[in-house]
Amino acid sequence: MSKDWLKKPLFIQYFAPTSLIYISNMTNAPKLLLIYPTTVPTEDTNQSYYEITSNGCLTFIRKYVIGIGPWKDTIIPPNNNHLGLATDLVARAHALNLQVHPYTFRNENSFLHFNFHQDPYAEYEYWLREIGVDALFTDFTSSLHKYQEWTAPRQRKEKKCRGTPA
Repeated sequence: MSKDWLKKPLFIQYFAPTSLIYISNMTNAPKLLLIYPTTVPTEDTNQSYYEITSNGCLTFIRKYVIGIGPWKDTIIPPNNNHLGLATDLVARAHALNLQVHPYTFRNENSFLHFNFHQDPYAEYEYWLREIGVDALFTDFTSSLHKYQEWTAPRQRKEKKCRGTPA
């Protein structure tokens, strides 16, 4: 691999907590614990993801990861394709200095809750500004990138008057 390739950022993501613990001494790359719906058992410990998102488990796993990547409906369970009430998962993770990167944000109407009127940009805005997540996993990088361009702070260029020294 080229030196330029090695400088590219990456996240190591696993649904299996023991795999993250196992590789923690092998790399300094940031690691995320991915979280299935809370009723699904983990692949390795057979605990439910409800148990894995307890304060005790989050406190333990934070020694090995920089954050969690929950399925977005774990944070805000939908009700008839409308947003339900938000859980406290984001607040609890942030209290433990864990980043939250929910997945998967998609542009297709069948994956957008009715609250967003089929607008993925409104969904990005809600999750980043209202819920306060740190990043988003998406299958549509071009639309998320466009959102980032539109919402990034603008850098002002200072105008110089003609005839003034540089």
